[in-house]
Amino acid sequence: MLRDKVIEIFVKVDDFCKEIQPILEEKRIEDKKLGMRNRKTGLCQSEMISLMVLFHNGQFTNLKSFYVHYALPHMKDLFPGLTSYNRFVELQPRCAMLFMLFVKMRCLGKSNGINFIDSTHIKVCHNRRIHQHKVFKDVAERGQCSIGWFYGFKLHLIINDKGDILSFYLTKGNVDDRNLKHMMDMTKDIFGKLYGDKGYISKAMADILWGNGVQMVTKPRKNMKGMNLSQTDKIMLRKRAIIECVNDELKNIRKLQHTRHRSVNNFLLNILGALAAYSFFPKKPSLNIQFEQQDKQLFLAA
Repeated sequence: MLRDKVIEIFVKVDDFCKEIQPILEEKRIEDKKLGMRNRKTGLCQSEMISLMVLFHNGQFTNLKSFYVHYALPHMKDLFPGLTSYNRFVELQPRCAMLFMLFVKMRCLGKSNGINFIDSTHIKVCHNRRIHQHKVFKDVAERGQCSIGWFYGFKLHLIINDKGDILSFYLTKGNVDDRNLKHMMDMTKDIFGKLYGDKGYISKAMADILWGNGVQMVTKPRKNMKGMNLSQTDKIMLRKRAIIECVNDELKNIRKLQHTRHRSVNNFLLNILGALAAYSFFPKKPSLNIQFEQQDKQLFLAA
């Protein structure tokens, strides 16, 4: 891992933490009964967040291998306050609030009128081990996707044509993709056209989104009549594979999904780490879309 990349990630995280921490300190509720809350640690919160992002940027398959075999031996000069791995895992939940704010405020892109939506499943265990699974017993649910049944969660994503993540939403595995509540939350800062698969076909949802300035475009089913898509929409629906590439990179490169979680908190931090690491990806899946200057027509290059 290049040291310049480590410094780039840390500087961006540390600048954000210095900017937002005074605001959080003003809103913090004091508890006079506990006199030893929020004691200082060897690693500050910006360093812990940076290490979690760096893990997802590397080639290690699990956090323990990255921390024990790479961070401790080779990054002691960059992070002089490195603690043991067990202590690091205990300290992770302390920076959950800052990490969430960092992802929401610094790692998401902006809509430019062409958006794609999809959901991907996140398994927490094999189907044969559902009954003996304990970590997510009261949280995860069974769901069904294109590859069959699974036990876990769904991560809903909206991206633009440049491959930047615009919005995300984590739900249980049995939540419908057309759920109005999370669709309204995800499309607050979205405008223009939103392309999705047949799982997002819903007239009621499309009407509500239309009132908010978002046109939901899906490929019609065979028994649906009276839906005439423009040639541009047909082309863009064929290019919807861009969001499948994003899901593939999050899972196979950024380690979004694995079945070794031992707590719900660290599961959520793993998701935030994968999303944050993706924002630092130098080359994201994208479409070469240009507008001709004369007639303002859409031009899509292969």
